[in-house]
Amino acid sequence: MAKQNVAEQFVDILARAGVKRLYGVVGDSLNPVVDAIRRNSSIDWIHVRHEETAAFAAGAEAQVTGSFAACAGSCGPGNLHLINGLYDAHRSMAPVLALASHIPSGEIGLGYFQETHPELLFQECSHYNEMISNPEQMPRLLQTAIQHAIGRGGVSVVTMPGDIASKAAPEKSIEHALVTERPTVRPGDDEIDKLCRMVDQAKRVTLFCGSGTAGAHAEVMEFAEKIKSPVGHALRGKEWIQYDNPYDVGMSGLLGYGAAYEATHECDLLILLGTDFPYNAFLPDDVKIVQVDVRPERLGRRSKLDLAVWGDVRETLRCLTPRVKPKSDRKFLDRMLKKHANALEGVVKAYTRKVDKHVPIHPEYVASVLDDMADEDAVFTVDTGMNNVWAARYLTPNGKRRVIGSFSHGSMANALPQAIGAQFTDRNRQVVAMSGDGGFSMLMGDFLTLVQYDLPVKVVLFNNSALGMVELEMLVAGLPSYGTTNKNPDFAAIARAAGAYGVRVEKPKQLQSALKDAFKHKGPALVDVVTDPNALSIPPKISADMVTGFALSASKIVLDGGVGRMLQMARSNLRNVPRP
Repeated sequence: MAKQNVAEQFVDILARAGVKRLYGVVGDSLNPVVDAIRRNSSIDWIHVRHEETAAFAAGAEAQVTGSFAACAGSCGPGNLHLINGLYDAHRSMAPVLALASHIPSGEIGLGYFQETHPELLFQECSHYNEMISNPEQMPRLLQTAIQHAIGRGGVSVVTMPGDIASKAAPEKSIEHALVTERPTVRPGDDEIDKLCRMVDQAKRVTLFCGSGTAGAHAEVMEFAEKIKSPVGHALRGKEWIQYDNPYDVGMSGLLGYGAAYEATHECDLLILLGTDFPYNAFLPDDVKIVQVDVRPERLGRRSKLDLAVWGDVRETLRCLTPRVKPKSDRKFLDRMLKKHANALEGVVKAYTRKVDKHVPIHPEYVASVLDDMADEDAVFTVDTGMNNVWAARYLTPNGKRRVIGSFSHGSMANALPQAIGAQFTDRNRQVVAMSGDGGFSMLMGDFLTLVQYDLPVKVVLFNNSALGMVELEMLVAGLPSYGTTNKNPDFAAIARAAGAYGVRVEKPKQLQSALKDAFKHKGPALVDVVTDPNALSIPPKISADMVTGFALSASKIVLDGGVGRMLQMARSNLRNVPRP
C-alpha cells in the first residue's frame, strides 16, 4: 500500500470525523488537498464561487445537522475571504473546521506573493487556530482542532502550507478516537438548591429563552406550567420555544413584539434560559435575575446577576422542576397573556387592508403567504435587515421547521450561501432563502452554485430596491436616508439566463401562483417580488433613547408591522385563561 502524504491523511481524518463535504475555491496551495478529496469516496469537494459562501454554507450545514462541517480557502486572499462566514459560524456555536492553506513554508515571513498570517487573522473568530509547519504535527494537531470545534461549539482553523501538504505523512502516527458529540452539563446541587429557593420565594417569575433551549421545549413548558410563568424569547430562541406554547408572550429586543418586554420588567424574578441576548437596554435593572447557560463566559456579561448557573438548560430544568413548589396564582401570567394578545391585535392592520390591490406589494403580506405555503419541515435562511423583521413576525415555528440567519453576527448576504449548506444536507427537504435585494446582490455569483449542482433552493427575493433597515436606522436617528437605494435589474431574468427557474411578481394576485410554481419546480428557483420600500412606520414621537440607538421604548413602536399567525396563537392561549 502506497504511503500517504499529509493531505491524504488530513482528508481521511476529516472523513472519520463525519465531514461529508469540503466547501471552497480551488487554488495552487490547496491542490494536494483537493486531489486527495478527488480520490476519497467518503468526502466531496463543493466548488463555490466565493470563499465567504463556503464558510457560510459550512456553518449552516453544521446548524441544520448538529454535526461537524468544514470549508477551505487557498493561500492569502483565498482563505481571507472565509473570515466573515467563520465569524458567523463561531458566534452561532456551529462546529466548523476551516483549512487555510498557506504559501510555501520556506517563504513565510519574507513578503512572498499572497503572504498573510492566518494564525493572526483568524484568532478572534476561532477556539483553536494553529499552523502545521511540520508533517510530524499530523494527525495530532488536526484532531485537537476537531475536538475544539465540536467540544466548545465554534470554529477551529488549521493553516497548512501547500508544500507541507505534499510531504509524506509520518509513520506510526498517533490517531485516537475523536470526540464527535458534546456532553450535557449538569449544575451542582448547591446552585440548584439556591435557584429553587429563589423560585419558591418569588410571586411573579418570567422565563426568557434563547437558542440554548434547543431540545428543551418539553422541559421549559413543564417548568412554566408548574410556576405559572409567562415565556418570552429572543430571536434565536423563536424556533425552539414559541410553538405549542400556551405561555408565550412574544419576543423582546430590537424586533420585539407582544408583551415580552413587560413580562421581563414586571416580574419579581427573571430567569434567562440559554440566551446571550445582546441588548442589555431591554433587560430590567430592578428585578432579580438568574441566568442559566452552558457557556460560563456568557454568565453575567449582559446584566447584573443574582445567581449564575452553569449548565445545560434541559438538564438544569430536569433537576429543578421536581424540587420547586407548584404555584397556583395565575394572575401575573394571565395579565401578560392578555397584554400580549392586545398588543398583537393593534398591529395586524399593516397587511390586512387592500392587500390584493396594494402596489408595490406589502412585504408583510409576502412573508405571511410564504409562511402558509412553505412545507411543514422547511428550512428558512434569512438575510439580515428587514428580512429579520418579516421572519420574526411571520414565520411560524412548529418543532420541525428551521430558521437560520446571521442573528448574532449580523452579516449581509448570508441567506443564499446558508441555503446552499442547508440544501446539501438533504436534497428532498424544502429550503427557502428569504433574501433582500441588497444581500442577494452582494453574493449573487453563488446563485450559479445552485445551478451547477442543481440544488433545489427556492430564493424568495424581497426586492424593495433599498437597504431598508439602514434607512430605518437613519430615520429613527433623525437623519435623511442617503446612499441606501439600489438600482436593480430584473433578477428573475438573470435567474433564467443562468439556467434556473425565475419569475417576477409585481402584483399581489400573482404571488400565490408564483410561489406554488416555484415550489413545484424540481431545481433552483428565484421569485423576484417587488415590495413596498415604504413599508416602515416611524413612531409619531421620537424619544432621545431611540435617537441614540433603539433603546427601551423602541421595541414596541419602531416597527408597525403585522404578526401573522402569532395573533391566532395568542387568541388561542387566551381561551385557556380561567374565567372568574
